Amino acid sequence: MQQFLEIIKETNQPASQILREFVESEKLLWPLAEANYNGLKSVEEKQFQFDGFQIKVQFNPERMRSSAAKVDKQSIAARKCFLCNENRPKEQDAIAYGEQFLILVNPFPIFKTHFTISCNSHIDQRFLPNVHSLFELAKVMEGFTVFYNGPECGASAPDHLHFQAGENGFMPIGDEFDRLKSSARILFAGPTANVWAFDNYLRKMISVETSSMEEALKIIGVYYTYFQTMQPEKMEPMMNALCSFSEGKWTIHIFPRQLHRPLQFFAEGNDQLLISPASVDFGGVFITPRKEDFDKITKEDIEDIFKQVSLNPVDFQELTNKIRMAINKK
Repeated sequence: MQQFLEIIKETNQPASQILREFVESEKLLWPLAEANYNGLKSVEEKQFQFDGFQIKVQFNPERMRSSAAKVDKQSIAARKCFLCNENRPKEQDAIAYGEQFLILVNPFPIFKTHFTISCNSHIDQRFLPNVHSLFELAKVMEGFTVFYNGPECGASAPDHLHFQAGENGFMPIGDEFDRLKSSARILFAGPTANVWAFDNYLRKMISVETSSMEEALKIIGVYYTYFQTMQPEKMEPMMNALCSFSEGKWTIHIFPRQLHRPLQFFAEGNDQLLISPASVDFGGVFITPRKEDFDKITKEDIEDIFKQVSLNPVDFQELTNKIRMAINKK
């Protein structure tokens, strides 16, 4: 199995080109992947405009298994882990990243080039012990956004550590961040790192932009420590994260949460919206696996769903105030 960094060195090609070619090769050998990537050409989308930003809605029926995944302990125990090497489809090739991770083409894509980066070991989905790997992957996969779904925040395999990645430019947040950060609260401003809190972006968001991985890890550690004290009953504080690298800097957006799925997910009849928000939704693209949900979702529904699942304003203010005081003391 080839190592990703060795392929880059041997071919002298950018990572983005290697990854795109990897998807194309998998489509040639794997009928399921070919059908689902070709299906993206007919995926329906619509947009809702808010104050200075937008939310896209995508109708993608192949995402049903992810959106509706049963992630309770009994259901997890009753099924084979689809990310373990022995259970993966024989057609699914892999590119190794170090000793710990495999880069896999996701056969149920949202992006035109969509990857799952799976751990070689069957260990639980956890953020803080693996955030260093998230930053490393974002740097080597420049041109892509690498994202993390927490075990109670959209991960359909909470029992197996993994990230996902998709090409930059697909989620609105990529274009909106530079424009909106001027109106966000500044929590820290330094020579190698800046931290903002976004209160009025429908979802609550903390963003870090830095050229120093060491400083980024310290800031993330402060955030995690304080947030964990606010949700002591959880296996880890509820969150999603999007991370990218460009022009020598990392940008990571963290979305603290208070709920896995909104009331609409569990409603019956016409009141149901089968939406289970994860990182891509927080990045500005709501995924609807059912046509009826795509057709009927409204701007007000999106506002209400984000209000339910995002950390509430009082707790977010408390969390960000603690982060601001702690990192400005360092």
